[in-house]
This record gives sequence, structure tokens and C-alpha cells, in this order.
Amino acid sequence: MTRPTRVTVHAPATSANLGPGYDALGLALRLYNEFEVRLRDDDQLTVVVRGEGAGEVPLDERHLVVRALHEAFDRVGEKAPGLDLTCVNRVPHARGLGSSSSAIVGGVAAAAALLGRTGPDGGPDRDWIYRVAADIEGHPDNVAPCVYGGYTVAYREGKGWGAVSLPVDPRILPVVCVPDWRVSTAQARGLVPETVPHADAAFNAGRAALMTAAVCGHPEGLYAATRDRLHESYRAPAMPRTLDLVSDLREHGQLPAVVSGAGPTVLVLCSVPEGEAAPESPEIAGQVDSIRRRAGNDWDVRPLHVEPAGVWTPSPHP
Repeated sequence: MTRPTRVTVHAPATSANLGPGYDALGLALRLYNEFEVRLRDDDQLTVVVRGEGAGEVPLDERHLVVRALHEAFDRVGEKAPGLDLTCVNRVPHARGLGSSSSAIVGGVAAAAALLGRTGPDGGPDRDWIYRVAADIEGHPDNVAPCVYGGYTVAYREGKGWGAVSLPVDPRILPVVCVPDWRVSTAQARGLVPETVPHADAAFNAGRAALMTAAVCGHPEGLYAATRDRLHESYRAPAMPRTLDLVSDLREHGQLPAVVSGAGPTVLVLCSVPEGEAAPESPEIAGQVDSIRRRAGNDWDVRPLHVEPAGVWTPSPHP
């Protein structure tokens, strides 16, 4: 098989935790970072970044896509070649929408394509990409939906990782409220205590199980399913306005709102009754309008459809 010399990768945004599923549950969203990698005839590296992160991220071997690609080549015992990387970034940085996971998955998926690794369907070798990317990220909650798409349940399996991807009920429309300020994942994770009361752990276990049922066929359970006791309240000092908006949307709007990932973005899982489809529903439009009124002009309110398939690469270029 002739290996390609150029590949383009589309890696979606993600929202992790979804309330009770700390470090386990995730959702892929139709907002993509696009990475084009061209092999060079020498060992030089060029990096161009457009969109989110332009002028901020390093343009050398420290770039996250480059680091992930190099790690993937190392896994198979090959030295990464020289390359030209162009990034078109649409996923906001440090907002809780999986921008780092998108970069990591994008780099590993590009390496997989350049190495000629394909899955059973001839597309990306998703299982290999997931294992390598989760090792790099250190936790799988954003990586899994970025790789597999849909709604994912990710978990540690011995020294490796496991994940299950499930389709999302078409009556559900995710809406994100993105602020113009950032919170680092490290800062947000550092606020979560190492131990929690047994009652809180049991509460979240039940709500996480309910979340799977709600997302996959019983959206009437979303409001109850999105309650959390393990991480959101502990993160309030780093993002008080985020928690205030979550509380307002839940208590006064009766909407299933949560902190998206490590924040500060807020995710609302809007839904409609049986027999209706989310995009065309007047009820959905009313819910989105309610979110916009409560969020105000300081938040970018974006309805985003679920990405069902995860990372994808158009036919690689020879």
C-alpha cells in the first residue's frame, strides 16, 4: 500500500462530564478544527495557525498537534518526517469544549493516515487513535467523543482505555454558551477534591446512569440526569459567573444546564417532545431564545448539532 504524503483531518469539539459523568461521559459537537499535514523532503517543520489560538500557540515542535503526531510515530518505532502543518482552528481555547483533545486526536489521526493505518471500514483506525490520544491526554472523557462521535462512555481498562459510543436521540439539540474569558483545565481540575462523601459518589453514579438513558432515548429525564455533586460546585471560585448562569438556567428556566468540561462554557441539552425533530421545533427555538435572554450579551450562544461519527479524514492525497 502506498502511503499518502498529504492528509487533512477534521476533529470535532466535545463537551465532557455532562454534569454527573466526571471524566467519563462526553458528547461530540459539529464544530471542527481542521489540520492539513504535508510531508517534506527534508526534516524541517513549518506550522501555520489560523483562527483560534493564532498568535498564541507555539509554531514549532511544542505545538500540540505536532507533539501528538510525533508520539504516534514513536509508538510504531518510526521517526516522524519533516512536515508542513496548517491548522484552521474553530474550537475556542480554554473554554471547556475540548480544544486540546481536538489537537491531540487530530495529530494522532494524521499520523495514522500517513502510516497507512485504517480501520475495518477503510476509514481512520479509531481504536488505535483513541488509545494513543488518551495516553497523551491522560483522561479519556474528551478524547473518546472526538474519536468516535456521538455520546460516549469512556473508562480506564487496566493500563489502557475503553469506550462505548452511542447514538443521540434526534430530539436533543446541544446549545453552548461561550464566554469571552478562559479557565485553564489544570486550574479547574485542581479545585476538585481527591475524596468526596460516599453519598455524593452514589448520587452521581445514579445520575450518570440516568444520563445515558436520557440521551439515548428518554430526553424527558435530562433535567434530573444533569445534576452533579462531584465537581461543579467545587469549581465555582474559578468561574463564578458560569455557575451563576447554570443555576439561573436550571432554577428559573427549568433547562438541563451544566458546566461544559472544565468550563467556563455552559452546555444546555435542549429537547422536544416525542414525535418532533429538534432542528425544526418551535419549542427548541423558544428554549434557545430563553437561554439567550438569560445569558445576555456577554455570552456567545451557539446551537450545535451532535457530530455522530467523530474524527474524519477525507481520502488521503497520494
